[in-house]
Amino acid sequence: MTSTEQRAQGAGPFTTRLTWQPPGGGSAVWESRPARRRGVIAARPPGASTDRNVSADERTLHRLRTLNAIAATAFIIGGALFAAGAGVAQFGSADATTCASIYFAGGLFFTTGGYVSVLQVVNAPRHDPGGEGRLFTHGWRWWSYEPTRVDWLSAFVLLAGTLVFAVDLLDSFLQGLSVQQVNRLVWAPDVIGCLLFLISGHLGFAEICHRGWPCLRRRSIGWWIVAVNQLGSVLFMISAVAAYTRPGTGGLINADIADWGTLLGAGCFSVGGLLQLFERP
Repeated sequence: MTSTEQRAQGAGPFTTRLTWQPPGGGSAVWESRPARRRGVIAARPPGASTDRNVSADERTLHRLRTLNAIAATAFIIGGALFAAGAGVAQFGSADATTCASIYFAGGLFFTTGGYVSVLQVVNAPRHDPGGEGRLFTHGWRWWSYEPTRVDWLSAFVLLAGTLVFAVDLLDSFLQGLSVQQVNRLVWAPDVIGCLLFLISGHLGFAEICHRGWPCLRRRSIGWWIVAVNQLGSVLFMISAVAAYTRPGTGGLINADIADWGTLLGAGCFSVGGLLQLFERP
């Protein structure tokens, strides 16, 4: 006896929620984010009036808890260091090298959080729409290529954004650059990294909302995490645009906006990391 798929939802080519009838009756609902972040799938036994969460095995849940804690902590620390760097630039008397060092340290934590976010996706439990509504887990993997999954694509784009930021942060240590070189080597990677962060956040909304545009899910902690991080990405982009060096004057468009945008945007990512600690299996 085989299961009957009842409904598939998602954004564009991505499937983010599946509802089907298991062979034994009742119904099962798989949603991408709860399954990969919390290790649960919703199932309704025959004759029952409400759904109940069916969890993955304890070994898988322990793996998910560990990865979630590492990623969340990395974003909390990375955001705090970026905010500290912006604060020193705005209020302190330290030189540019000191500020660049603080930013670079924060970038290392952001990259760590980005890669662990990919690990969360590739090692997340998978659903079996032909079974009784259960989750199963592959062996540990350090990498996989799954561009047809919106969660993988969102995490991969986020990681790519952190790596582009790393280029920007390394180039910021260079001395004696012309205005054109600063804009090409420092400013351009900064803008590209911000754009990748925005794309990642949009894909995160698509995963939660099961459609191609944002929605409001005030009771979903996953929605709040994506929303707060996306606000941080918007502030980062505003900061990046304001940090463009004018060829005629050699000064930034607006140094205050650049510093405050970075400080507040970084604070958003720290808050998002803190919220992520509560989205645990």
